[in-house]
Amino acid sequence: MPAFTEVADRVWVRRVPSYDVNLVVVGGERGLVVVDTLASAAEARAAIAAIGDLGAGRVVAVVNTHDHFDHVLGNGTFRDQYDGIPVHATEEAAARTDPAAPPADTTFASAAVIDLGDRQLELVHLGRGHTAGDLVVRVPDADVLLAGDLVEESAPPALGRDSYPLDWPATLDLALGMTTSRTVVVPGHGKVVDRRFVEDQCDELRTVAETIRDLATRGVPEAEALASAEWPYPADALHHAIPRGYAQVPRTPRRLPLV
Repeated sequence: MPAFTEVADRVWVRRVPSYDVNLVVVGGERGLVVVDTLASAAEARAAIAAIGDLGAGRVVAVVNTHDHFDHVLGNGTFRDQYDGIPVHATEEAAARTDPAAPPADTTFASAAVIDLGDRQLELVHLGRGHTAGDLVVRVPDADVLLAGDLVEESAPPALGRDSYPLDWPATLDLALGMTTSRTVVVPGHGKVVDRRFVEDQCDELRTVAETIRDLATRGVPEAEALASAEWPYPADALHHAIPRGYAQVPRTPRRLPLV
């Protein structure tokens, strides 16, 4: 299994081959916070052993960036190992998490802070995108942003059946407002990136949103949308994006022509 890589001061990333997902550990004087818990109890146990090898302290909290199984199914394993530590997430993500995970028990609507003594972690829900309940984690003193699946490096952004294609670009714009030219951005999947990468991905997502909005408002049938425009991503990445986007476009009532 892969080792942790320290990408900034006391911020370690473990890139797990299964789903190419990232588990992140942030350290402070009061202990460690784990961001996302992987897709199974076995993966979580392996991560716990690797965290012990770091020798950096005890895990005192978990954060779920959103509710998808590859980010939450290790929650119970971490809670069992560390005496029922709190699991943080947005209210929306917790409500949508599989009960078998178990879901987060410490939730918020817009923003929260985890105080590690010598540093604070800012948890912020910036809006809908990959899901309805995405959060980002900012580590201000290290200039690090943990973006969850609002940013993906190893594949096109996952515009899935619970995504919000028309909202996603504005949400990423807000995330970019939390970065500098030197910010280390950790995506949900793939290698660590920088602000420029996020800007480019935001532009691509904006193209998807604007194209869907244009086609829908011009009356192009949903079934013909894929073949009716140029897209920044391959067809298989847009399987759910087009119907999800069309569903977000307000319906314009038909009016009789004026004589």
